Amino acid sequence: VQDAASSWAPGSGRDEGSQQRWKEEICRIMGEIQASLSPLLLRLCHWLLPKLLTRLFLGVQLHRAQLEMVLRAARKPEVPLVFLCSHQSQLDGLLLSFVLLSQGIGVPRVAVGARTSPRLRSLLQRLGGIFLPSEMAQAWGDREEGLPGAVLDAYVQELLRSRQPLVLFLEEPPASLRLADPAQRWLLRVLRALRDGAVPDVLIIPVGIAYDVAP
Repeated sequence: VQDAASSWAPGSGRDEGSQQRWKEEICRIMGEIQASLSPLLLRLCHWLLPKLLTRLFLGVQLHRAQLEMVLRAARKPEVPLVFLCSHQSQLDGLLLSFVLLSQGIGVPRVAVGARTSPRLRSLLQRLGGIFLPSEMAQAWGDREEGLPGAVLDAYVQELLRSRQPLVLFLEEPPASLRLADPAQRWLLRVLRALRDGAVPDVLIIPVGIAYDVAP
């Protein structure tokens, strides 16, 4: 991050003023990626979501044997879980978060697409949603990632070290056979964390979400 900050403000030296500007910019980028979890909102959502689901669907089905395998995997020490999911509707993130939290796996960090209003973005961040920095929300390869990319690399490394479950959606709804640009950026960070030895291993868990009628 320091190397990227030096490139971001070339020629500014290491004086106190330039370092303060770096810190402010890094904090701004971090604020775009995540916010502190809100226990009150999480409890409220955990209470409301089953009521919402019973109004939307006749039932929600889980594969019991596969869920038990995930629970066993979650007990492995020092190995974070990364869920790679199909994406059928905007409800998928809340649904999967509810399932993981209710099974004692913990509150996952769920990568959310950029097409959200500022208020919804703030709410989802308090519930565990994470977002790409605004400078990286463009199409893949449009520009150098620079400081936002370096901060995102460091963030994902710390997230995996802390063994918080990470949920990545591979597609943009409605589902297509093409890997979405945001998914590529998040997956690249996971691969770099492994390559750089930030974590010894990662457990990749594929998740299929399907609806009789997508909401």
